[in-house]
Amino acid sequence: MSAADDSAFAPLRERVFAVLWIATVLGNVGSFMRDVASAWLATELSTSPTAVAAVQAAAALPVFLFAIPAGVLADILDRRRLLIAVQLLLAGVSATLMVLAHTQWLDMTALLVLTFIGGTGAALMAPTWQSIVPALVPKAQLRSAVALNSLGVNLSRAIGPAAGGLLLAVWGAAFTYGVDLLTYVLVIGALLWWRPPPTAADPLAEVFGGALRTGLRHALANADLQRVLARAALFFALSSAAWALLPLVGRQLLASGAAFYGVMLGAVGVGAMAGALLLPRLRPHLGLEGLMTAAALLCAAVLAVLASAPPAAVALVALLGLGGAWIIALTTLGAITQAVLPNWVRGRGLAVYLTVFNGALAAGSLAWGAVAQGLGLVPALGLAAVLLVLGAALARHWPLPTADDVLDPALSWPEPSLAMPVSADRGPVQVLVTYRIAPADHRAALQLLHTLARHRRGDGASAWDITQDGADPTALVEWFTLPSWQEHLRQHHRASHAAAALQAQLRALHQAAEPPTVRHLITLRPHDLQDASP
Repeated sequence: MSAADDSAFAPLRERVFAVLWIATVLGNVGSFMRDVASAWLATELSTSPTAVAAVQAAAALPVFLFAIPAGVLADILDRRRLLIAVQLLLAGVSATLMVLAHTQWLDMTALLVLTFIGGTGAALMAPTWQSIVPALVPKAQLRSAVALNSLGVNLSRAIGPAAGGLLLAVWGAAFTYGVDLLTYVLVIGALLWWRPPPTAADPLAEVFGGALRTGLRHALANADLQRVLARAALFFALSSAAWALLPLVGRQLLASGAAFYGVMLGAVGVGAMAGALLLPRLRPHLGLEGLMTAAALLCAAVLAVLASAPPAAVALVALLGLGGAWIIALTTLGAITQAVLPNWVRGRGLAVYLTVFNGALAAGSLAWGAVAQGLGLVPALGLAAVLLVLGAALARHWPLPTADDVLDPALSWPEPSLAMPVSADRGPVQVLVTYRIAPADHRAALQLLHTLARHRRGDGASAWDITQDGADPTALVEWFTLPSWQEHLRQHHRASHAAAALQAQLRALHQAAEPPTVRHLITLRPHDLQDASP
C-alpha cells in the first residue's frame, strides 16, 4: 500500500466517493440549518422549557425507535434506492415546514410532528450510508473514508448552524427551510448519477424478520457490546442537558437572537473538529477510560460556565470545549462499538448503538427540560454538571472492553454431512457436539464452553446448553438450536477466529483420537415427508 493510498484524503480521489461525500456534506449543512430554525422557532412558539426540549427529543426519538429496523433494511434492500427514498422524505418535510412557516400556520404541534418525521428519515439514513462506504473506495482506503465521513459531519456542524442562524435572522424561517430543501435536491441528483455495479444473488440472503431477530439475538449475547451501550447511555443521558437547554441559554442567559444562536452551534462544530484533530495525540496518553473521563469532566465544566451567564465571548470559548468533549465521546464509543462487532452484523449492531445513543438523548432532553421547568434553567445546568462528574466516577465500575478478539470469519467448520437433501426453511435444527473430557478437566471445559456459548448465540443460536451423558461421565454434549437449516448454514459463515480459538482449546482437552462428534437433528413434520416423497 502506497503512502498516497494511506493518506487521509486519498478517498476523495475516487470520483464516486468524492461526489457523494460533497453531496452529503451539503445535505448535512441543510439539515443543521433546518434544526437551528426549528429550535429557535420553538422558543417563539412556546416559553415552556419542556416544550422547547421536546423539539430535541422529537428529533432523537425516531432513531431510538427505528434505527434497528433501518439497519435491517440497509442489509436486505437496494441501498441506493433506499437512500433516494429517504432523501425524498426529508425534502418533503422541509417543503412542508417552508410552506407552513411562510403562511404562518406553523404551530408547536406541527413543528414536533414534522421534526419527528425528519428524525425518522435520519434514522433510515445513518446505517444505510455507513453500509455503502466500503463499495465506494478500495479496501486500503476504508479507514480514511470513515474518518472523512466524520470530518464531513463536523464540517457541516461548524457551517450549518452559523449559516442557519444568519439566514433565519435576515430572511426568516421559510427561506431557511427553502435552502435546506435545495440541498436535498442536490443529494438526490448525486444518488441518481451514481450507478453501483449489480450484485449477484445471495442464496443465504436474510429476510427482514429473521435478520431482525438475529441482530437482536447477537446484541443480547455480545457482552462487550452491552458494556459499551451502558457507558453510552450514562454519558449521553447526562450530557444531553447541553443540547436540550442551549436554545434557552442563548435566549434567557445570554439575551441573544437567532443569529448568535447559530454562531453558538457553529462554535460547538469548530470545537468538534479541533477535538477530532487532537484525539490521535490524546489517545496514547489517556487511554480509552481517560478519554471518556476527560469528555465528561469537560462537558461538566462547560455547563457550569454557561450556568454563570457569562459574556458572549466566554460562552463561545466554552462551547468549543463542548464540541471537543462531544466528539471525543462519540469517536471513542463509536470506535469500540465497531471493534466488538463482526462484519456480518455490523450494520445491525451499530443500529443498536444508535438506538441507545438517541434514546438516551431523547429521554435526557425531556428530563432536563422538566428539571428546568421545575427548578429553573440555572439549577438544571448546575445539576447536570454535578451528575456528569459523579457519572465519570461511577463509570469506572463498567470498564470499556479491550476489543482484542479477532471477529473475522474463520471458515473453519466443515460442511455438514447429510444423507438426504434438506430444504433451506426446514427447522428448527439442533446441533449436538460431543466431547470426551476427563472429569478432572470438567471445570476448565465448562468455562470454555460458557464463553463459547456467547459466540454460538451471537452467531444465530436461539438456545444453548451443556449436558452430561448419565452412562458415561466423560461425555459432555454441547447443544444449540437454530431456527432453520439455512440459518445454520449462515452460522458456518459467521463463526469467528475468536470462537475457533475456543474450540481449539476444547479439542486439546478432548481425549478421543477422533475429533468431537457433531450431529444435526432436524425437526421432522408431515409436510417434510410430503416434500421428500417421489
